[in-house]
Amino acid sequence: MKAMRMLKVLPLLVLFSSCQAHKDFFTSIGHMTDLLYTEKDLLTSLKEYIKAEELKLEQIKKWAEKFNSISETATKDPEGFLGHPVNAFKLMKRLNTEWLELENLVLKDMSDGFISNLTIQRQYFPSDEDQTGAARALIRLQDTYNLDTETISKGNLPGVHHKSTLTAEDCYELGKIAYTEADYYHTELWMEQALRQLDAGEESSIDKVLVLDYLSYAVYQQGDLEKALMLTKRLLELDPEHQRGNGNLKYFEYIRAKEENTSSSSDSEAVVSKTKKGRPKGHLPERQKYEKLCRGEGIKMTPRRQKKLFCRYYDGNRSPILILSPTKQEDEWDKPHIVRYHDIISDAEIEKVKALARPRLRRATVHDPVTGQLTTAQYRVSKSAWLSGYEDPTIARINTRIQELTGLDVTTAEELQVANYGMGGQYEPHFDFARKDEPDAFKELGTGNRIATWLFYMSDVPAGGATVFPEVGAAVYPKKGTAVFWYNLFQSGEGDYSTRHAACPVLVGSKWVSNKWIHERGQEFRRPCKLSELE
Repeated sequence: MKAMRMLKVLPLLVLFSSCQAHKDFFTSIGHMTDLLYTEKDLLTSLKEYIKAEELKLEQIKKWAEKFNSISETATKDPEGFLGHPVNAFKLMKRLNTEWLELENLVLKDMSDGFISNLTIQRQYFPSDEDQTGAARALIRLQDTYNLDTETISKGNLPGVHHKSTLTAEDCYELGKIAYTEADYYHTELWMEQALRQLDAGEESSIDKVLVLDYLSYAVYQQGDLEKALMLTKRLLELDPEHQRGNGNLKYFEYIRAKEENTSSSSDSEAVVSKTKKGRPKGHLPERQKYEKLCRGEGIKMTPRRQKKLFCRYYDGNRSPILILSPTKQEDEWDKPHIVRYHDIISDAEIEKVKALARPRLRRATVHDPVTGQLTTAQYRVSKSAWLSGYEDPTIARINTRIQELTGLDVTTAEELQVANYGMGGQYEPHFDFARKDEPDAFKELGTGNRIATWLFYMSDVPAGGATVFPEVGAAVYPKKGTAVFWYNLFQSGEGDYSTRHAACPVLVGSKWVSNKWIHERGQEFRRPCKLSELE
């Protein structure tokens, strides 16, 4: 029994550095498109290499056929053959010169061009961190949209035009990446999917023993001892000499025996105290509301309130620019008041904005409330770029349009920020304005707090990508060519906490948006203050 007490369940070791296990995938669709063309270029280079190798092999075959013909004739009557002086001379020539030429041909390396191109392109390849981030993005989508592993593996996602499936090896890799982050819940889900596909007869480079090894440990870590035992026994049926499997079996049986012999329930719980089954810690109530809204659930608009929302033609309070061509304005929500402007940015303007932004797209940043500086954050997964009105007439024209429609001065606003949300791209619940405990958030700008937000939708999104407001149960869906607008501050200057919002992960497609954060400075007479705190 003492020896049994010394037994410990043996964890699997995975060749990933700890720093890689906490990276995220921040590549936009634009950059991944470049990778597709990189791969296409490499494929062209590979085909050229194959063609060169085939040509070389054809030449070698011709040499072989030539030598074979001479050899067969010569070996039937060697003395008679060599009695001819020309044949004797040609034998000397073949062995001294022609076989050397053949040797040089065989040794000729046809891969130089391909290897050279591969070496050049490799600098643009994704890293281990990118692959890990892509896996985490897929798992994020799985959780947010309540997708089971079978659905994802078969590629049965809404709105897809190019269906793609996951192999057992792909599922295994997803499970292994979850394992490196001690996320045993998702490890179990994906290793089980890999096992199902292997059991169904799928051919793969991985075997069931490897999958069962990870799966049994992940199950044990979640407290399901009986299932861990069952999986370990199945592993040993396939590989009776598996060292870790034999060690784990003894340990699991020891734990079960101790449970059965222990009368005290508290002692029993102490023995098998493991993580409960379910998603990893950090799944807060607000996140539950946020994810429900992303799925189109939990929207709190009542029919009575819905009747008070209208569509209208809007001229920006008789703006000279808009009075002859008013825009279509629609109430999306009442409190906070969110309005949508339809057909407010043309396709040509969208393409111009995207063209200006693409070369500058970088990992999106947020304001650090402590330092007031821009920094990256795990809860914002996108790439963004900033565009100034002075650098292109299109941007200047867009800024003027925002000013005319909102009636607010945009000369003190931040530059137009363009963001691209690619695979699993999201921005978790946040405020656009600085709270009272963040007095220095926009100090360096010298323009006060963010009074309002203007958000252009520059693409349609087949699935996912909604802008949601968890505090009030609102969801606004992307529609190309439209923009939404809301105030972040009451007229008293106090923050409107109901404007806390989030960008849902993109499930299928690519989401392009651009936003303008308008600040307090310059709005003194355009939106005068009121004395009531909540006005």
